[in-house]
Amino acid sequence: MPKLCAVPKIWMVPLCKTGEMTLRQWIDMAATLPLDGVEWYSGFLEMEDEANWTPLRDYAAAKNLAIPMMCCSPDFTHPDSAFRAKEIEKEKHWIRMAAALGCGFCRVLSGQNRPEVSRAEGIRYTVDSISACLPCAEEQGVTLIIENHYKDDFWEYPEFAQPMDIFCDIVKEIEHPRFGVNYDPSNTILIGEDPIELLRRVAPRVVTMHASDRYLAEGTLEDLRREEGGVVGYAKRLRHGEIGKGMNDYDAIFTILRDHGFDGWISIEDGVDGFDQLARSAAFLRRKMAEYWPQ
Repeated sequence: MPKLCAVPKIWMVPLCKTGEMTLRQWIDMAATLPLDGVEWYSGFLEMEDEANWTPLRDYAAAKNLAIPMMCCSPDFTHPDSAFRAKEIEKEKHWIRMAAALGCGFCRVLSGQNRPEVSRAEGIRYTVDSISACLPCAEEQGVTLIIENHYKDDFWEYPEFAQPMDIFCDIVKEIEHPRFGVNYDPSNTILIGEDPIELLRRVAPRVVTMHASDRYLAEGTLEDLRREEGGVVGYAKRLRHGEIGKGMNDYDAIFTILRDHGFDGWISIEDGVDGFDQLARSAAFLRRKMAEYWPQ
């Protein structure tokens, strides 16, 4: 049966920017939810000091919580090879961080969809960069997971591999036991594509999942697509919603995953409207997981 973890979506600013919240406080709150673990983020302020890595892993373990996934945002599509080399070294550092925390999985991305970079160039830069990180991942016992991402909070451009065909082409190019897919159904909707179609195409490669739900606070998906190229961070029309009440069909998603033998981690990417919302999303997912993976 898959296991459930969560990322502290609502507290990313106090954990990553202001330091007004500690990771131990987040772990304490997570321990009150029906979770098996907590997803980590490479940008947590406390992770800048390597002396914190093992104690935080031990603190989570004392609360019966694993740290299974490390969320990172490397930018591999820059045309400057020196820039890409620095991003590769960053990712290797995050892989080592993940291993120290006991994470089995560490995210990779393609990078920004820069207008001066062609489709073929972007795919080559991404594949070459991820491939350069795989020996480190293998050495550390960590699996790299590429997400069908939308846009990092601080990027100027959307994800290069946001379109389904580009994402699938990158996945096909990298055949390695330490490489898989982190599937996020919500991100596919943002480009006007079908998340179920994407899942059917990559299901055999999916090893982890971001569980989320999205809705548009105003306008249409076409409005979102027109504006997204010039928006830094997430478009204002877009909202995270309570899981099970948005645009995603979790019955279809879990049916496909179950039928392909999925038994990995599902991480909740929710709670932007408060801890109670996160708790309701966790309860919804627990019910659905028990329905599709009965013990």
